[in-house]
Amino acid sequence: MKSIVIHAAKDLRIEESAVEAPGPGEVEIRLAAGGICGSDLHYYNHGGFGTVRLKEPMILGHEVAGHVAALGEGVSGLAIGDLVAVSPSRPCGACDYCLKGLPNHCFNMRFYGSAMPFPHIQGAFRERLVAKASQCVKADGLSAGEAAMAEPLSVTLHATRRAGEMLGKRVLVTGCGPIGTLSILAARRAGAAEIVAADLSERALGFARAVGADRTVNLSEDRDGLVPFSENKGYFDVLYECSGAQPALVAGIQALRPRGVIVQLGLGGEMSLPMMAITAKELDLRGSFRFHEEFAVAVKLMQGGLIDVKPLITHTLALADALKAFEIASDKGQSMKTQIAFA
Repeated sequence: MKSIVIHAAKDLRIEESAVEAPGPGEVEIRLAAGGICGSDLHYYNHGGFGTVRLKEPMILGHEVAGHVAALGEGVSGLAIGDLVAVSPSRPCGACDYCLKGLPNHCFNMRFYGSAMPFPHIQGAFRERLVAKASQCVKADGLSAGEAAMAEPLSVTLHATRRAGEMLGKRVLVTGCGPIGTLSILAARRAGAAEIVAADLSERALGFARAVGADRTVNLSEDRDGLVPFSENKGYFDVLYECSGAQPALVAGIQALRPRGVIVQLGLGGEMSLPMMAITAKELDLRGSFRFHEEFAVAVKLMQGGLIDVKPLITHTLALADALKAFEIASDKGQSMKTQIAFA
């Protein structure tokens, strides 16, 4: 079978890999669609991010969906041909954090396509994938592309849980890439009363408006566009910081009201924080990392028509054009979510 393998920055190859047989409790999946994530792009463009660096060739990808091709012993509830969204979250279930109900912090997490541990955890961008049946959520009624969006949507659902009570809140989203726009959808579904989106790109802000942002602020045209929201000690109750850029975080903190909540999703590297403002306003700074049980909820929300991700899928290219797909995904001027069609 063919797999998409990263060797070093800008060294992406389509290679032959061995096909595995599903063991007990596992299924073989004929991959149909895979979305290119920001972390995939970090590996492709820079060979990693922060202290996480490629040390060996690694199959990329973790936003995937496909059709069940074979069932391992003891698998029930799935049938050959079923379209499934595949969660990349594979906690051990036995470490201290798993037992404390924090599986996204598992000591032994095997998250597809991650160079954090060594040897690296191989990813899911391959024509045939063997996964645990428990990772698979039936995605009847969705397209393969929609089903593959369950992973990034789960990230924002987890962030929304971290934010806490959302009903009637005023929300600011900084950074309107896939995670930012999905955060708008998640916050609205959770009951946010008003959502303002800020970005440097008018094209990205167009997507933010398309998914329901009430107002948008173009910070490339007006660097002080968020300043009016800082009057009277601030306006917003919740900040979803999705850019990973320090200026966005600082501007967002200034626009938060006292005892507001910052949810940091963007992973752009280390940032200095305005601690005086955080302290004086009594702000809560909450990290949000990955997800676990939110994955099945993401699929159900899409199946029920409660969240529509279709407008965010801008490009779909064949596996043979994987290199072109990564180049398009790297160009935020033309891509929101680029996916690879494996079948």
